[in-house]
Amino acid sequence: MHGSPRELLRAMFDAAVAAAAPALRIPEFLPAPPKGRTIVIGAGKASAAMAKAVEDHWDGPLEGLVVTRYGHGVPCSRIEIIEAAHPVPDARGRDAARRILNMVQGLTEDDLVLALISGGGSALLSLPAPPLAFEDKQEVNRALLASGASIDEMNCVRKHFSAIKGGRLAAAAWPARVLTLLISDVPGDDPSTIASGPTVADATTYAQARAILRKYGIEEPKAVIEHLERAVDETPKPGDPRLARAETVMIATPQMSLEAAARVAVEAGLKPLILGDAIEGEAREVGRVMAGIARQVALHGQPAEPPCVLISGGETTVTLRGKGRGGRNVEYLLSLAVALDGLPAIWAIAGDTDGVDGAEEVAGAIVTPDSLARAAALGINAKEALAENDGHRFFGALGDQVVTGPTLTNVNDFRAILIQED
Repeated sequence: MHGSPRELLRAMFDAAVAAAAPALRIPEFLPAPPKGRTIVIGAGKASAAMAKAVEDHWDGPLEGLVVTRYGHGVPCSRIEIIEAAHPVPDARGRDAARRILNMVQGLTEDDLVLALISGGGSALLSLPAPPLAFEDKQEVNRALLASGASIDEMNCVRKHFSAIKGGRLAAAAWPARVLTLLISDVPGDDPSTIASGPTVADATTYAQARAILRKYGIEEPKAVIEHLERAVDETPKPGDPRLARAETVMIATPQMSLEAAARVAVEAGLKPLILGDAIEGEAREVGRVMAGIARQVALHGQPAEPPCVLISGGETTVTLRGKGRGGRNVEYLLSLAVALDGLPAIWAIAGDTDGVDGAEEVAGAIVTPDSLARAAALGINAKEALAENDGHRFFGALGDQVVTGPTLTNVNDFRAILIQED
């Protein structure tokens, strides 16, 4: 085995991240250079790394602009890289989005637009539809983030007060060929959801966007409400002729990363069970459920005999009620540890594959059979830490944080529970 349970779990996490690395995934999907110009555009946490991979493997002239999250930039020589704010948009993201939209206009059918899109692109590619002000868009984004709206609901609204999302970017590039390379961070890998689908037809409507704001009681700013009421410029729908030359290819998904981690487990002589690539819900509830499954394995050998590893992906949520800093992966792990209550021979890891769990520059953490006992020895009560949403402080005190720095990719969260023979 990889030396220790801790090392094995970290090797599985690293394999999950590596499987989604742009340098590994981009080259095989690049098309032949066109007769005309090649313009590279993009947005997302992985977009700069994707741009570098294109530059390294492209034979021919190249120009373009991509926008990524602060700290996620990669130096490129022919493609301009701009860093901007996420999850609440800022002026740098707005200006980059405007330049990208302008860049794809006036092209011919001999030209190619290569769009590099990954998770986080929605906030980074933020350009309000005229006559809305950027501050209006920021205000609605904040309200949606605080409302408990699902990612699908948020994206529906965003598309309908954007000049660039919901297929509008691809429509602007017509009649050029548009090839979008996608790294998925969303359950179900729906291309129209990733970064709010700037190059993908949008089946949602203004009426649906209005209904979502009503559902969550969002009534300000008035300019946004009035824009949605006017509904003058609907997003391009499936079958729109302006999107006839737009193609999307999914180059990395959560499932691919779970399978890469499973191969590491097999090489270590363990049976991997992939429980799902899109497990969602409140982080502490998911932790409690996963603890129940792990307990069944440890005590009854079902659904597999130890030694084995339970693997899952997806994106949980945290409802902040305490004074801690949140972080959905550390909250999940803390809940898991509390529910397992020191049950022997069970270890776990969870982390965000982009290297950032919530607002922290920490990917996640590792749980050991003695996590609660070691915390108690330091005077830290795990149940109290969970009640305060204080997972980052808990695992920081134990020295059990997983710190990678920005990984420059993003296929959502990775979770693994190792159950050894007791």
